[in-house]
Amino acid sequence: MSDKIKTGADGENMAARYLESKGYHVLARNYRCGRGEIDIIVQRDNWILFVEVKTRTSTKYGEPEQTVSYGQARRIYAAAENYIFATNWRGHVRFDVIAITLGAGIVHFEDAINF
Repeated sequence: MSDKIKTGADGENMAARYLESKGYHVLARNYRCGRGEIDIIVQRDNWILFVEVKTRTSTKYGEPEQTVSYGQARRIYAAAENYIFATNWRGHVRFDVIAITLGAGIVHFEDAINF
């Protein structure tokens, strides 16, 4: 496993534990649909969150959350639409970003991807 893939997997594991500690139930991880992928899908009460996790070893080249591109956001949205349709979800929906800088901590950006 490459260092980049391991860093990403470690970050996703940290994010899942963080969300569970906040009372969310993990429904899916690495959900893929077409070209889109959603790192983590969680639910709490009548809310479902589609979470993009960005993990970096340092902020030398910027903050992790700054790397979510418009194209990536569109692919996440398309995959989320598929998940919502496939599961017949009728509650609230939110798109969040969790930014992790290893050794520095986790920042949770709620409602971070909007269209």
